[in-house]
Amino acid sequence: MLAQEIIRAKRDGQALNEAQIQNFVDGLTHNTWSEGQVAALGMAVFLKGMGRDEAVLLTRAMMNSGRVMRWPDMPGPVLDKHSSGGVGDKVSLMLAPMVAACGGYVPMIAGRGLGHTGGTVDKLEAIPGYTTTPDPAKFDQIVRSLGCAIIGQTADLAPADKRFYATRDVTATVESVPLITASILSKKLAAGLEGLAMDIKCGNGAFASTPEFAKELAESIVAVAGGAGLKTRALITDMNQILGTDVGNALEVIETIRYLKGEHREPRLHEVTLALCAEMLVLGGLAANTAAARVKLQASLDSGAAAEKFAQMVAALGGPKDLMERPDAYLTAAPVVKPVPAPRDGVITTMSTRDLGVAIVELGGGRRKAGDAIDMRVGFSEVLPLGTRVTAGQPLALIHAADDAAADRAIGAYLAACTLDEADVAATPMVMATIG
Repeated sequence: MLAQEIIRAKRDGQALNEAQIQNFVDGLTHNTWSEGQVAALGMAVFLKGMGRDEAVLLTRAMMNSGRVMRWPDMPGPVLDKHSSGGVGDKVSLMLAPMVAACGGYVPMIAGRGLGHTGGTVDKLEAIPGYTTTPDPAKFDQIVRSLGCAIIGQTADLAPADKRFYATRDVTATVESVPLITASILSKKLAAGLEGLAMDIKCGNGAFASTPEFAKELAESIVAVAGGAGLKTRALITDMNQILGTDVGNALEVIETIRYLKGEHREPRLHEVTLALCAEMLVLGGLAANTAAARVKLQASLDSGAAAEKFAQMVAALGGPKDLMERPDAYLTAAPVVKPVPAPRDGVITTMSTRDLGVAIVELGGGRRKAGDAIDMRVGFSEVLPLGTRVTAGQPLALIHAADDAAADRAIGAYLAACTLDEADVAATPMVMATIG
């Protein structure tokens, strides 16, 4: 079977069959397709689309291109969550131990920051000693004994997707719903899951900037996951402002610790975390409905069980055993902290969340290119949400920076990204829609 004939078929709008898709995935895995051929098929799919059956076949083939995890004799359901990415999104850090405290098993394989969005793996690597690359046997043992472990992506899980994504990234074909769907689900299916909660961020700080695109992506993921045998629910959640009060790797770990210990729970962050956890418990048969699930989850927080799970996970993966008691001893603070003064009286009516994510990258808290080192200390804290009425000079947030010049640049960027007006702002629901 010739690669160019498969490309021709898709270029002409034909649906690819299982043999054609398997040939393509084998070509990705074994380098029998050239970069030009991979790019050509990616562009053909981008322009002509893919049906649900094709997307299921592509997802399954990419899943089977590497190691597929199995969890025999697990005493509870194997569950996970995936987010399409946002600014200040540290939900995974709270979610995994909360679900584990309620009887679920969460083998979470997370990613690094991409563009203006932060990555769960980068946040965890702000914790001294925490290893995001344990050997498979250790990962298996931690998940079985504690109920959760969060690690980084491994080269042997869905390797075909890794190569395809790298080509799509440099050929302007990332924004294809069937290809995004297959990319996400091939890795999640390879993790051996029984249930998946998807968090599709929507807004000016999200990959899906419009409700229409978010709905299309959510419906595609739920349908293709179902076709591949994975029970999935998708929530479309608001990303028109920073999630939580802190952004930046070490700062988000601190916010996570404060959340789990009950010291500080920003309402929007609490709502989306509970909503996603509740869907996971229902998918896993650990609660009859989301209302009952929320009761269990709140009890896991109130009892300290979720905080204990997080502490045990950190210690098991090489981090400090007393991180929860002494976070300031391990999470390095930035040398410069400056307020962002409100230029006048008014209400915070809009926030260009993507621009604020870019400002974090400019501070050194993200990567300009692959391989860049990250300054774990930098970011924003005490971020005021939309709808807050402020007086002139009141801090909109605090900037954490490596030096005064970087802090001053970030202050300018922050002010440029926010609008103050006189009118009050109607609150946007955190969960905008549920699919599946």
